[in-house]
Amino acid sequence: MPMLLMFMHVSLSLPAGVIAYGFRNCSPPLKRLLAHRNTTNLHHYHHLRRRNNTIPPQLNTLFSFNFFPSNLNCLLTGNSLFFRMERFWSGSSINKNKALVEHLQNCGTISSRKVSEVMETIDRALFVPAGTPAYVDIPMAIGYNATISAPHMHATCLQLLEENLKSGMHVLDVGSGTGYLTACFALMVGPQGRAVGVEHIPELVDSSIKNIKKSAAAPLLKEGSLSVHVGDGRQGWPEFAPYDAIHVGAAAPEIPQPLLDQLKPGGRMVIPVGNMFQDLKVIDKNEDGSISVRSETSVRYVPLTSKDAQLRGY
Repeated sequence: MPMLLMFMHVSLSLPAGVIAYGFRNCSPPLKRLLAHRNTTNLHHYHHLRRRNNTIPPQLNTLFSFNFFPSNLNCLLTGNSLFFRMERFWSGSSINKNKALVEHLQNCGTISSRKVSEVMETIDRALFVPAGTPAYVDIPMAIGYNATISAPHMHATCLQLLEENLKSGMHVLDVGSGTGYLTACFALMVGPQGRAVGVEHIPELVDSSIKNIKKSAAAPLLKEGSLSVHVGDGRQGWPEFAPYDAIHVGAAAPEIPQPLLDQLKPGGRMVIPVGNMFQDLKVIDKNEDGSISVRSETSVRYVPLTSKDAQLRGY
């Protein structure tokens, strides 16, 4: 019990300079350690990352492995880019895309057959930096002060949007980064639909297109039902609006009005909202144009901001 209380105290007192990575529906040993989602609303922190090489004082004890029994040493690791909270299964047992998806199914993160099929089809290794552990459930830095989300976050957002990602529907991916989730969206809406990625870093747009060309979504890119554009995602992409689904991969201080305007009646948007404290918001536009908003979970994302602010480090 003292170990549990200490762990939770540190989780609740992360400083502003740390962006936290989440562990919703994580492996059974970690669920028991944290008493899972009924104990705390902080079960779904996203992207544990530090902006300098100084370990925050609150984390000194947590990240000194003497704090844990020897069999828990694999739980917490760190490097010069960001701290990582990895699963107990994060070693050699997870070394391929299918195994990663199966794990997310087994621990309850994925319950949809369609989502599992799409995530198995789009190989994550094609969308992460070379030499990184593609099949471990952690976020990764991709350059330009941007990250690719952890697989459990991708799965969560795909499931939240699944009913709005049917064949022929239109989907907008704001902050498309490496193009992974945009490619997943494209497979779900198919050649009769339209998947649009918007990213304000031109170099990331170029590399994401190269990534997609190597993936199972390549035919959709070639046919034109999948496209990625350089632009300020806070303004959406009016050309192919209205959208049945909108996904935003960075935290906005408030919901951008252009995105609400481009959401189709009957459509759904998933967007992290907040500054230091953030919630993953699920926004449904009713047929009469009114908006319903609910919070899915607490999260911690990088901020949705201007290109210049992002390149400066926010």
